[in-house]
Amino acid sequence: MHIVETAMEAMRQVGLEPKIIPVRGGTDGSQLSYRGLLTPNIFTGAHNAHGKHEFIPVQSMEKAVEVILKIVELYAKG
Repeated sequence: MHIVETAMEAMRQVGLEPKIIPVRGGTDGSQLSYRGLLTPNIFTGAHNAHGKHEFIPVQSMEKAVEVILKIVELYAKG
């Protein structure tokens, strides 16, 4: 399964509706993706990113961890 599809399925399985929003540059994975290694950004739940009042609710971080664990589980199952 493709990493983006796996991430989307993981999000669905933990009760989230995934959104694909293309991002150009500005992320750690942008150069890897440019070179052919797809590196999707998984949400953190941050608000006001890179601003003076940036914050992330604990519940959002917990949900992000749920998604990451589900991605690992889906890959482990093959």
